[in-house]
Amino acid sequence: MKEKELRFSREFEVRFSEVDIMGVVWHGAYPLYLEDAREAWGHHFGLCYDDFLKNNVFAPIVDMDIRYHRPILYSTKPRIDIVYRFTPSAKIIFDYEIRDTKDDTLLTSARTIQAFTDQNYELILENPEFYLRWKEKWGLIE
Repeated sequence: MKEKELRFSREFEVRFSEVDIMGVVWHGAYPLYLEDAREAWGHHFGLCYDDFLKNNVFAPIVDMDIRYHRPILYSTKPRIDIVYRFTPSAKIIFDYEIRDTKDDTLLTSARTIQAFTDQNYELILENPEFYLRWKEKWGLIE
């Protein structure tokens, strides 16, 4: 196995509906930012939710950890960096950093872990075949 990082970054807008009366992003908006990053990453690297469905599997989040370092204000122009972390296990691990594009200040760090289930929501313990092929394509396994 090779160590390889699959990284993607995108800037995003803070919407007025995501902030509280202090102009600070409400904590409930952060999982949506992570979801948007995963979708953009998936389109970039060819591992989209459609691929899961075509292969009769789901990939629900089983663990999410969010660390709030500094508040994201309505006036902030943030960037989210998402990094796929290889594991031989049948799961998908992402690390995230949200930074202010003005000065690269770290605002938030996070991690999500997704497991695979079949369409009856039963845990799949082995890597699905399409996921193994995807790992091979990106040089994560030989």
